Amino acid sequence: MFRRLSVIIAVFLISCSALVAQEVANNIRAFENCVAKGQIKEGVEHATKAAAIYYGASNYQEAFELLRLADHSINSSQLSESQRAALRYLTTRERMEMYKRMNRGAKVKEQLDIMENMAAASGDESLKSDLLYNQAVYYYSFGQSAKGNAVMKKMMGRMISSKDFDKVDEVYQSLIANARKSGNGNMVAQAYSNYIIWKDSVSALKTAAEIGTLKQQIADGEALVAERDAKLSSRSAIISGLLVLVALLVAALVLGAIVLLRFVVLTRKQKKEIRLANEDNALKAKFIGNISAQISPTLMKLNTTTPEVRALLDFTAHVQTLSQLENADPGEVELEDTQIQTFCEELMDEIRNKVKGGVTLSVNAPKMNAKINREYVTRILRHLLVNAAEFTPAGGKIWLDFKKRSAQTGQFQVSDTGVVIPEEKREEVFMPFVEIHDLTKGDGLGLPICRRMAKLIGGDLSIDPEFTKGTRFILKLKHLAILLVLFAI
Repeated sequence: MFRRLSVIIAVFLISCSALVAQEVANNIRAFENCVAKGQIKEGVEHATKAAAIYYGASNYQEAFELLRLADHSINSSQLSESQRAALRYLTTRERMEMYKRMNRGAKVKEQLDIMENMAAASGDESLKSDLLYNQAVYYYSFGQSAKGNAVMKKMMGRMISSKDFDKVDEVYQSLIANARKSGNGNMVAQAYSNYIIWKDSVSALKTAAEIGTLKQQIADGEALVAERDAKLSSRSAIISGLLVLVALLVAALVLGAIVLLRFVVLTRKQKKEIRLANEDNALKAKFIGNISAQISPTLMKLNTTTPEVRALLDFTAHVQTLSQLENADPGEVELEDTQIQTFCEELMDEIRNKVKGGVTLSVNAPKMNAKINREYVTRILRHLLVNAAEFTPAGGKIWLDFKKRSAQTGQFQVSDTGVVIPEEKREEVFMPFVEIHDLTKGDGLGLPICRRMAKLIGGDLSIDPEFTKGTRFILKLKHLAILLVLFAI
């Protein structure tokens, strides 16, 4: 086993800096020495540290091999079943972290299930809490926010029951930090939202605990007074008065604390926390900062018979669609054989009754077949054409082209003679939540959703910078398996 470790160290020394390589070598040698002395727990800790450095440098094969050797040492040891389970939990957790970095959700879930069995077998309460935390991170990372919230609620309940309020705060801070480090905007938003709710309630929880202590002190004092001076007739009145006064003071403190905390969180602290949490990612900072600003104007107008309600529902649906697309697996995209010219003409026909007077519509597409994801391409081109119809003035022109670039690549072009998008705005229009919108006039999520769809089917969506007569959107597609279809003339 130790010869194998020497080979692993030698390979890694070639591919990384001397300082990092030395740290790995030190941990592996410490692992060897501890195992040789029967100090399995200490050895496993060194092995997991070395594995973390390996996969941090994308050397996954070496990390997996080192963890396999650590498991072999655990299984070969004289430790009890519960002790072996606790150590196997540590090695499995490192594998789970590797699969998370590789974005392999099914494998992450598989390791979490193993961790759950190991935590139960170990009987270690700290491992059970750690398991809940990692389960929450998994659910948030892979778009299962409801399950993540349920796990966080269970974990918070364990800590709150022991009145470990500072530990709860530490867990939320750690969750936000992990989300920020991984660049997971959805996880940052969910964790921060739950954190705000927790901060709103923590003062009340602490006050309740203090009230319990105060009541106990009052009860003890009352018993002492009764014992020393049973004839003190005013005792009950004094204690009752104190209780009423304490209750009034506590109620005032709780109310004041909640109001003050909400004010501070929603003004200074919220802005500061969001800025610090996203200082390395300006786009996601705007995303988090604009959520409440975009929803608030519509919420103020809520009425079941007004367009504002429908606008809010559309916005919510668009956000959900965007989130689903962010977490979608490109491997799931299906391609369908499509006659390009007919396909383009059918799309153009959909907007004929939407254009202004005198607007000319034309299609320039060859008579050919290509395999495309018909659902996504249709939704993208339909959105671009509807936008063109809206922004092209009377007497203008809208045209839809398809150009074959190679045997397996091509591009759709939607052009119009309408408004020219400024150069500085050409990337911002594809970014969600960059600007605040009146939701009754649109939420600005259409183009970001279209670009994400294009990415999922192996392409891209952009604005042609060389087209100056209006606006031209280019949908580039790869791996089309293009086949020319000959027609009789």
